[in-house]
Amino acid sequence: MQAWRILIGRPLRSSEAAKEEINPVEGLSALSLDALTSVAYGPQALLVALAPAGLVAFAIAPWITAAIVGLLVLLVLSYMQVIDAYPGGGGAYAVARANLGTGVSLLAGAALIVDYTLTVAVAVAAGVASLSSAFPALIPLTVPICLAIIAVITLLNLRGLGEGARAFLLPTVVFIAGVLVTIGLGLFHPLDPGLTPAGAPEVATKGLEAVGILLVLKAFSAGCSALTGVEAIANGTPLFRQRLAKQTELLLGVLLGVMLIGLAILVQRLHIVPRANDTVLSQIMAKVLTPGWAYDALSIVITVVLALAANTSFGSLPVLASLLAKDNYLPHALALRGDRLVFTNGIWILAILSASVLAATGGNTDSLIPLFAVGVFTGFTLAQAGLVRHWWVKRPRGWTWRAGLNGLGAVASGISTLVFVITKFTEGAWVVVITIPLLILLFVQVHAYYRRAAVELGLDRLPPRPIAAQGRAMAIVPVSDVSRATATALSVALRMADEVVAVSVVFADDSDRERRLQERWASWKPGVRLVLLHSEYHSVAQPMMRYVRSQKAAGKGRILVLLPVVIPAKVYEGVLHNHIDVALSSALSAEDGVIVVKVPLRLHEDEEDGDKGPAPPGPRGGGGEPRGEAP
Repeated sequence: MQAWRILIGRPLRSSEAAKEEINPVEGLSALSLDALTSVAYGPQALLVALAPAGLVAFAIAPWITAAIVGLLVLLVLSYMQVIDAYPGGGGAYAVARANLGTGVSLLAGAALIVDYTLTVAVAVAAGVASLSSAFPALIPLTVPICLAIIAVITLLNLRGLGEGARAFLLPTVVFIAGVLVTIGLGLFHPLDPGLTPAGAPEVATKGLEAVGILLVLKAFSAGCSALTGVEAIANGTPLFRQRLAKQTELLLGVLLGVMLIGLAILVQRLHIVPRANDTVLSQIMAKVLTPGWAYDALSIVITVVLALAANTSFGSLPVLASLLAKDNYLPHALALRGDRLVFTNGIWILAILSASVLAATGGNTDSLIPLFAVGVFTGFTLAQAGLVRHWWVKRPRGWTWRAGLNGLGAVASGISTLVFVITKFTEGAWVVVITIPLLILLFVQVHAYYRRAAVELGLDRLPPRPIAAQGRAMAIVPVSDVSRATATALSVALRMADEVVAVSVVFADDSDRERRLQERWASWKPGVRLVLLHSEYHSVAQPMMRYVRSQKAAGKGRILVLLPVVIPAKVYEGVLHNHIDVALSSALSAEDGVIVVKVPLRLHEDEEDGDKGPAPPGPRGGGGEPRGEAP
C-alpha cells in the first residue's frame, strides 16, 4: 500500500476536488490531444485512400481536406451548444437520453464506448508508428512499447485528471508549436527539392482506379479520422472550472483547422506520397527541417504527444461510464470515485480493453483507423439530431438558427457515418457494427438485473420494521486445531448464540490427526462440544454444508457459521496459509438462512517468534495448518 501511495499519491478530500478541475489550456492536454494529434494520421489515411488512383488523384486532396475542415466547423459549433445545454457532461449520451429516448441514448453510449476504446489504441499505435518512422529499429517492439505506454498513462490518470493534464501540458505546447513552425517554414522557407524519404511509395503505378465518387467518399471518410476527439470536451464538461469548456472547444477547432489546412498545402507543395513505414507528417518534417537534431527532437515529441492523446479517452470514458452506471445500464462500481476523486474502475476497464485491442491488431494504425471512426460519427450524428429536438422543444431566443446549424451538422455527420460503414465495412468496420449492438444488449441485461433486484430489495417502498431476535440461535465454528484463532472464534460465538458447536472435518487417511485433536480438546476443556465429520473425500466444504443443513432441518433456529481467519503481518505471507475460509464462505453464503461471519486473528511481527509458548503440533508432528482445512 505504501508503494501504491507513492505511485498515485495520497487520498484527496472531497473539498479538494476543485484542485482537479482544469482550465482551457489544460483542457487541450487533458481532453483535446486526440483531436490535435489526429493530424499525424488523418492526412495519411486520406492519401492512402487516394493512392489506388495514382498521383493524379492527389490533386483533389486539398478539396477533400477543405470539406473535412468545413465539417469540423459544424461540429465545433454544435458541441459548444452541447456544452451550454448539458453542462453535466455525457455528450451524445446525455443529449440523446433527454431528447431521443432510451434506445437511441443506449446507441450513443455504446458508440462512444467503442470510440474511446479505439481512440486509445489508435493514439498509442500512431505514436509508436511515428517513433519507428524516425527509428526503424524499434518496429519489432511495436506491441511491447504500446502496452508500456498504456501502463504509464493509466498510472498518471489514477493520480487524477488535473495532475495528469498539467503533466502533459509541456509536451502538448511543444507539439502544437512544432507542427505550426513546420507548417510556417514549409510555406515560406526555401526547401531542398532533392530530398527523398526512404521507404517504397504506396501509390499505384498500374491497374489504376478511376477517380470516381466512391473513391472520393472513401478518401473523405478516411480523412475524417482527423476529427475524432472533437466531442470529448463536451463529454467531460464537469471537469472544467467556471464553465470554461466552450473556450477549450473553440481553441481546439481553430488549432486543428489551421494544422489540417497547412499540412494539406504542404502535401501538394512538397509532392508527398504515402510510403511504407514513413508517415506523411514525418516526410513533411524531413523535407522542411531536414534530418538532424530538430527532426529527431520533434519526432520524439510527436511520439510522446500521440501516445498521450489516449488521455482524451481516460478523461471522458470514465465520466460516461459513471452516467450509464447511475442510470443502471452498467455496474454501479463504475460510478464510484477512488481516493484520488477519479472514476478508478472506469480507468482500469479502459486500460484493459484498449491493451487487448492493441495486442490483437499488432499496434497497426492502418488496421485500427477504419474501426473507430464509425463510433465517433455515430455519436456526432445523434448529438446534433438530439439538439435539433432540444431547441424545437425549448425554443429559446435564436433557437431557429441553432436548430438549423445542428440539423445541417446532423445531416453531414450522418452521411459521413454511412460512408464510413459502406466504404470501410470489409476493412474492419464490421467489427464495430457488431460490437455496438452487443454493448446495447449488455446495457439492457444489466438494467433488467437492477430492475429485478430493486423489486426484491423493495427499494421503491419502505420495508417492514426490523424484528428483534427470538428463539434459539446456533453457532458453528469450523476448527482444525487448538489455537488462539479457535479460542477467539469460540469466544465471539458464545456471545452471539445460546448453542455453540466446534466442527472439524477429518479425512479417512488422517486418523492420527483425529486422535491428537480429541486429546488436545479434552485437555483444553473449552466448554464447547467438538463434532468430528468423517469424509472419504478430501473436501471440507461439502461435509460442512451437509452438517449445516442437518442442523437447519433439526430446527436449531438461526444458524451462524464463524470462520477463524489468520491474517499475517506481511501481505506476501498470506500465500503460506491455506485460505480454506474462502471456499467455506463461498459455499455457505449461498445457503438460505445461514449467516457467515469471519473472525480475524491478526499476527504481529513481535509475535511471530512467539512468547506464547510452543505452537500446537501440526499434522504428522509438524507445525502449521493441515492441508485442506480451515486454520
